[in-house]
Parts: sequence; structure tokens; C-alpha cells
Amino acid sequence: MPPAAERRNALRNLWRIRRYIRPYASVYVWVTLAGCVATGVAIAIPLIVQNIVDGPIARGDPSGLWLLGGFALVFGVAEAVLNFYRRWAQSGSALGMETTLRNDLYRHLQRLPIAFHDGWQSGQLLSRATSDLGVIRRFLSFGLIFLVINVVTFVTVIALLLYLFWPLGLVVLVGAVPLFLISKRFTDRYNEMARQMQDEQGDVATLVEETAGGMRVIKAFGRRDEMAGQFGDRARRLHDTAVRKARMVASTWPRFDMVPNVTLALVLVGGAVAVSAKEISLGELIAFVTLQLMLIWPIDALGWIIANGQEAMTAADRVYEVMDTEPTIVDKPGAVPLVRGDVRGALRFDGVGFAYPGASEPILHRIDLDVRAGETLAIVGATGSGKTTLVSLVPRLVDATAGRIMVDGRDIRDMTIDSLRSVVGVAFEEATLFSMSVRENLSLGRPDATDEEIDQAVSIAQADFVRELPWGLDTRVGEQGLSLSGGQRQRLALARAVLGRPRLLVLDDPLSALDVHTEALVEEALARVLAGTTAILVVHRPSTVALADRVALLQDGTIAAVGTHSELLATVPAYREVLSATADEREVTA
Repeated sequence: MPPAAERRNALRNLWRIRRYIRPYASVYVWVTLAGCVATGVAIAIPLIVQNIVDGPIARGDPSGLWLLGGFALVFGVAEAVLNFYRRWAQSGSALGMETTLRNDLYRHLQRLPIAFHDGWQSGQLLSRATSDLGVIRRFLSFGLIFLVINVVTFVTVIALLLYLFWPLGLVVLVGAVPLFLISKRFTDRYNEMARQMQDEQGDVATLVEETAGGMRVIKAFGRRDEMAGQFGDRARRLHDTAVRKARMVASTWPRFDMVPNVTLALVLVGGAVAVSAKEISLGELIAFVTLQLMLIWPIDALGWIIANGQEAMTAADRVYEVMDTEPTIVDKPGAVPLVRGDVRGALRFDGVGFAYPGASEPILHRIDLDVRAGETLAIVGATGSGKTTLVSLVPRLVDATAGRIMVDGRDIRDMTIDSLRSVVGVAFEEATLFSMSVRENLSLGRPDATDEEIDQAVSIAQADFVRELPWGLDTRVGEQGLSLSGGQRQRLALARAVLGRPRLLVLDDPLSALDVHTEALVEEALARVLAGTTAILVVHRPSTVALADRVALLQDGTIAAVGTHSELLATVPAYREVLSATADEREVTA
């Protein structure tokens, strides 16, 4: 996209943020009004000085000095009070706006499909939800209001300068032309550099997060120096970009300062000549110069406002990259919620296929499979055959691209997603725990679970080790549960899946990290839990197959055979080969 088009798009996205300002519109109006009134008070002081200098002081009346001091004190206090109110009110509204926007962004991230999160670096998402929103807040709370107030100040002061002595007023007005040219050139270069810097901040955040999560692997392979080198390279790129950006601002800011200073010098010389020629009075010259000095801050702040505005435009563009991504797995119009008590659990795959976007070949095709209510079906297949994808279709973590999946004869797309997932329990091979207490991790899908239900789920998953933790179920586990072993994490994930006694249970090889003895105990407990629950198990170990009433062999993206374990073992050579290869892999890894 050409730079000009990128700027227009970024400006359009910043404009879209206005919907988050609307709830605070009245505050912004009052804040802006307070700022303008405070500016008006400041502007009135030079005019009062003019009248006092040309009046009492010119006549030799010293009481005019007391009058001047009194007015300056009253007006100064009024200006201070108004500025205090402006900053106090705008801070609260800006933080409220940022919080609302961050909540919306987080909710939107929750609605986006797994494929989106697989394709995005977590650090880039993190930087958008933190630093980018902070940049937008600073501009909308300070930069935008300063821009309005400074424009009002500039227009009002210029009008007064033209009224006091129009030749010198024109000199000041013409001085705005180079300011416009400087700011235009500055914005053309700054926008691109701001985007580059924010992207590089996301890259650094990604590397830091990945390093923190993979510290055990880094230490185990002795790759600290290599990872430190990668971090140093990314940090150096960020540093160089930040330095170039700072130097650009540093070289531009003096130009903003130089223009009003040169103009002031011309005004002082021209004003002195005009006073000596009796074209203006001494009080008018003092008022003129004082008013012109009031333009120094608006002009000096112009560089900061432009820089802050460019960063806010870039930040808004980055945020809306995420917000404009449409969720692909959503409730269809007319979808109705499942009533948990009415769900029997009969599951049917009817001509189901799945292909990733842009893939030349589907991973799954023509999957026809019936799972009776209360039946346990094992899915067996070679590595990469699509087993995880198949079971992920049931809770709609991914959506079938062909065919349909039915629960009790109803297409799952005709059900609301939340109600479907409330009756489907899931445990994956890669157990994910959060940095919260064991109890909170277990009850993630059942916040209303009782202690008795939690204890029962813990017993089923053979996760009794939690009772030996320092604070039992209230012990906080580390990020991703890395303070626990792989087997412990897997058992907690299994307990979480069975806690709600779901009508449909999807287990994606949840026992892979368990030793043989623990696996046997878990399988024995699971056999009791699975009685009456429709379950699909992705299995690798022959011992786990014994939990299933029937077994389906997934081969070349389709169901090649269905039957009992003994039937397939006796009649399907491919089934024997898969189990044999899996057993060999287990022995090697063991």
C-alpha cells in the first residue's frame, strides 16, 4: 500500500475510535470548554495590561500597579482552577475509554478462531492490547484536546494581533506558512517510522514471552547465548529505530522553535519603530508582544501533538487489524441453545470434510461415523492422519468445510456455541493450565462446582498430588502450569474435563504423559465415568483402546474401518501396523 494510502487508512481507523469516546462526550465538551475559558482568561491579561499601562501608569498614577497585580492574581487563580479541572476530568474519561476498548479487543480475541491465534505472534497481540492502547489514550486525552485548544488560541491571538496593529499581525500570520511546511514533511516521514517501531516492539515482546515459556528447553540445550544474541539483535533494531525517530523529532522541534523566535525579533524591532512613530502606544506594544509570546507554547507543542497523533494513527491501524478480522465460527441466525437435560449424546459425522484455507488437499474427507449415545469410540491412526482435527470438530474449535456433524439428530451449527461447549468436555494431549490456583484451573468450565465434585474429579484423574501442595487446591500453579510435571498437568486437565460430567467427552490422548501404573489407575476410573457418557478418545497405546466399545481407524483422511479392537486386530492389517508403530514409538521415547 502506498504511504499516502497507508496514512489515510490509519487516519480512518483513528476516526473509528470515536465510538469509544461517545459515552464521555459530555466530559470532553466540558474539558474543552474549560481549556478554552482558561485560554480566554490568559488572553485577557495582556489586554488589561494595555489599558492599565496606557491609562493610570501613563498618567503617573501608581495605584494602577495595584490594580494590575489584583487582576493578574484573580485571573491567574481562575486559570489554575480551570486547568486543574481539565486535567482531572480528562484523565478519568481517557482511562475509562481505554478500558472499554481493551475489553472489546480481548472479547474479540476470544471470538476469533484457533487458526487466527496459530498464525499470530502472541507478543504482537500483547503489544496491541497494552502499549498501542496507551498511545491512543494519550492522544485522545491530551493530544486531541491540546490540538483543539491550541487552534482556538492561535486563531484568537492572531485575530487580536491584527486588531491591535495589522502590519505586525500579518508578519506573525505569515510565520505560520513555514510551520505548515515543516509539519507536513515531518508527518510524511514520522508515520512510517512509528509503525516500524511499534511492530518491532511486538517482535521483542514475542521473543521475551517465548523465552520465558521455554526457559527449561533453552537451559537444557545450553542455548542461552544464542537466545541472548537473538534478543540483542531485535533489541538493537528497536533501539536504532527509536534513535532515528528521536533524532527526527529532535531535528524538527528546533525548527518549530525558530519560526516564532524569528517572528518575535521582527515584531520587537517593528514595534519599537511603530511606537516611536506614534502608530501604536506603548501599552499596545506590550499587549502585542505578550500575546505573541502566548503563541510560543502552542507552536512548541505542535511537534509533540503531531508526533503523538501519528503514533495514535499507527496504533489504531494496528488495533483494527485485529478488530476487523471477522470470527469464522459464530452462531448462525436462528441457532437455539441446547438444554443439557435433553441431550442423550448420540453423535453422527455425515460426509464430513475439512481443509485449511489455501490448502490444495483436504485433511479429512467423507467421514461417515455413528457414535451411539453412551458409547465410547476410540480413534486410531498414524501420526498426522488428522485425529486431533477430527475431534476438534465436535466442540466447533474448527468448523467442517463439508458435510455436517449432528448431536441427537440435530446439526451442531443449529445450536449456540456456548450451549454446545457446555455439554462437551475436552482434554488435549498438550495440557494447558493458567497462572491461577488449582481450584480455579479445575473449575474453569464449571465455576459452580462444589468441593465434593472437585474431589471426585481429582480422584478419577489420579491427581491426588494436589492435596500435598502447600495450600492444597488453593495453591497457585506457575504460568502454563510449568511448576508441575507433564503428567501432573495432564491429570489436572483430565480432571477439568470430567468435572462437569459432560454428555459428550472428547479426550485427545490425555494419558500420553502418564506412567504405566498411573495410566492403569486412570483408565480404571475413567471406565466408570464413561459409562453412560458418549466419548471419543484419540488413543495411541493399545492399553487405552480397551476403554472403548468400538474403534475407528483413520487413514488417508477418511474412516477406513470400524469395529471392536479384537475384530480390527484380526481382520485389518493396517490397524495392526498403526498399533505396532505406536508401540515402537512409545518404547523409543521411554
